[in-house]
Amino acid sequence: MMQIALIIGAGPAGLTAALELARNSDIRPIVLEALDDVGGISRTIEYKGNRMDIGGHRFFSKSDWVMDWWRQMMPPAPDKDADGFSQMPQNDRHLLIRPRLSRIYFLRRFFDYPISLSKKTMANLGPVRLVRIGVAYIWASLFPRKPEKNLEDFFYNRFGGELYRTFFKDYTEKVWGVACRAISPEWGAQRIKGLSITKAILHAAKKIVFPAGKNAAGVAQKGTETSLIERFLYPKFGPGQMWRIAAEALRAQGGEIHFGLKVITLKQENNRIVAIETEDADKSRRWWHGDWVISSMPMRDMVQALQPPAPDEVRTVANGLMYRDFITMGLLLKKLKPRPEGKPPLNLLPDTWIYIQEPDVKIGRLQIFNNWSPALVNDPNTIWMGLEYFCQEDDELWRMNDEEFSRFAIAELAKIDLIDPADTLDWRVARVPKAYPAYFGSYDRFDTLREFTDGISNLFLVGRNGMHRYNNQDHSMVTAKLAVEAILAGSTDKSGIWSVNVEEEYHEEKKSDPT
Repeated sequence: MMQIALIIGAGPAGLTAALELARNSDIRPIVLEALDDVGGISRTIEYKGNRMDIGGHRFFSKSDWVMDWWRQMMPPAPDKDADGFSQMPQNDRHLLIRPRLSRIYFLRRFFDYPISLSKKTMANLGPVRLVRIGVAYIWASLFPRKPEKNLEDFFYNRFGGELYRTFFKDYTEKVWGVACRAISPEWGAQRIKGLSITKAILHAAKKIVFPAGKNAAGVAQKGTETSLIERFLYPKFGPGQMWRIAAEALRAQGGEIHFGLKVITLKQENNRIVAIETEDADKSRRWWHGDWVISSMPMRDMVQALQPPAPDEVRTVANGLMYRDFITMGLLLKKLKPRPEGKPPLNLLPDTWIYIQEPDVKIGRLQIFNNWSPALVNDPNTIWMGLEYFCQEDDELWRMNDEEFSRFAIAELAKIDLIDPADTLDWRVARVPKAYPAYFGSYDRFDTLREFTDGISNLFLVGRNGMHRYNNQDHSMVTAKLAVEAILAGSTDKSGIWSVNVEEEYHEEKKSDPT
């Protein structure tokens, strides 16, 4: 009798797991998705011919397996410009090679990200602040905070107190809504890893010796910190295109995807999940039976759905897990305000995204979709941007209706002198609950949850929310791959999955290292 794997969630982790099972085994994958589209937070939202990338998804990975997986699904576009970047392909199913430029907007000026010691940066900071930054960095190097108890300690040890307060503190607290002192240093270890002032300076020196345009045809930057990469692959029509193609491949292999289904019960027997109950928009319920379960649903919701219930301590820790929610607004404009960096006639800035460090506005980050892929913009004579806000469900921002929120967001961009509200053409608001698993709340007792869920023999947790870990989509894909490998080997050992995005190298690369 054919075995069945029930897969909760059709994001990068869920679809990767389903497709790997379909390709490499006789196990039939059945994907249960709460939304009406694939991709999770890597989906693409379409609005009047314009496309929104939720959060910005660079297709770059230090995992050769992930890079090959993407290329097999969507080959890179063959035509490149003089600097080695992909031109718009005739074939829609091609990956573009795109230049990455991220900058910080602070003091109504642009700063390089990561911070460099360019003449412009030094002029923007001024001599007094520069001296303070240098002295603070030397002091932190000589007298680091040990042990690192929180995220503030993590930043302090790598950048010094003055640079931390100038460029990291306000933005990070805007993202998470709590003080850096309340956040585990593990967030920094997973998101920033080896980046420091020294590495940023060495990277800047390397750029001078080897300009990007002379060696930009590829995206193999395995020796580069993720925060420093300068080019990346990107689907012509946004990240959701990759996952829609993956869904097509899954169906062609005999797999199933069912949309609009909320998981409400996971039935346990003898330390196994034997069935999953779902509810659709009409409140109709259905039971699904399977031999294996791969879950990318939020861990808090997953534990709450277990029947019989998990032990009291486990439920207490699960209920204490925190999330940061997200609102993104697509904003269509005639043009930006003129700036020296802007390209006329639209005054288009060159950035893919901009970190808004200004403390007098709530906007956290700004995307310029024209620069991710021209195909994201319906009319090339307009500018299509994504305004990103970090919030909590039911807070002041979340409770605003779309009209109120659009007026608020447009006024903020005008306040920091990036747009003239009179140039607004249209907008679209999208809300994304549980976009970011938080490293505070009950996270300090997370091992209790991991030990319990690892004990459910046929349950494998993958992806960002499934593992309550701030994974990128490539990390999520690797966790799915390792879950499938364990299932096919008949193993109940989940330790390999949990090691992804902990070390600077990914787990499966370390296994293949002959040394």
